[in-house]
Amino acid sequence: MAAADSFYLLYREIARSCSCYMEALALVGAWYTARKSITVICDFYSLIRLHFIPRLVSRADLIKHYGSWAVVSGATDGIGRAYAEELASRGLNIVLVSRNQDKLQMVAKDIADTYSVETDIIVADFSNGREIYDPIREALKDKDIGILVNNVGVFYPYPQYFTQVSEDTLWDIINVNIAAASVMVHIVLPGMVERRKGAVVTISSGSCCKPTPQLAAFSASKAYLDHFSRALQYEYASKGIFVQSLIPFCVATNVTAPGSFLHKCSWLVPSPKVYAHHAVSTLGISKRTTGYWSHSIQVTACAQLL
Repeated sequence: MAAADSFYLLYREIARSCSCYMEALALVGAWYTARKSITVICDFYSLIRLHFIPRLVSRADLIKHYGSWAVVSGATDGIGRAYAEELASRGLNIVLVSRNQDKLQMVAKDIADTYSVETDIIVADFSNGREIYDPIREALKDKDIGILVNNVGVFYPYPQYFTQVSEDTLWDIINVNIAAASVMVHIVLPGMVERRKGAVVTISSGSCCKPTPQLAAFSASKAYLDHFSRALQYEYASKGIFVQSLIPFCVATNVTAPGSFLHKCSWLVPSPKVYAHHAVSTLGISKRTTGYWSHSIQVTACAQLL
């Protein structure tokens, strides 16, 4: 009987101690759930505010806010061409910069004929390094550059270990992905500061968000662009300049096979034209965005799972 009473008393003490721990764990669980719920609600509100509300109101007058000319690098294909066409549809004159003169002339004529705006071209191979920038500076000096779109970039031919990547590819990544955006901003930014208005859009990549094995140099170069843009925004926001870092995920460019999953799943992987239409609507609203609603959902979902 004494042993039974002792066991009962021990059980009561253990139960009382566990009850305190259970209450503490319940409080922690409630706090965590509430925090996650608030985060999801805020992310959902941001998604609506950034990607859907702007489509319900009249489009912003980009010429009034920024200026009459836009410069787009890497403008003959993919996102660059689509972004140039979207800006032209809003009345901006376009300077197209790329290395293929024939394609530049064709795209410039298409944009001028379709949207009744002025176009100009600058033939420049950014992989050639420093020597190309004096002609670009000379070509742009008399233009009211309101928007600069840094889109030009190079990619690995396929995912590779770093030691398998050729030195030529590494130098292309440095000269095209990193140096081009830096120097182009250095060329146009003084004029924007003088006029106290302008926008710089730099197209990075979703790979900048996390280290990407077998794309080490590429993802690092895109991380540079992202950090560069965010730092510039802090430096020049007070001078009337809006700097935006775009971090798209998969876009169905001509790099992807026409019959592939990427082309079939358009709501998840938009065409360059659809992506550019959405991305331009975020200009002046978000300093750092994926530019497209389903890409923002992907980022949010990944953040919640980590």
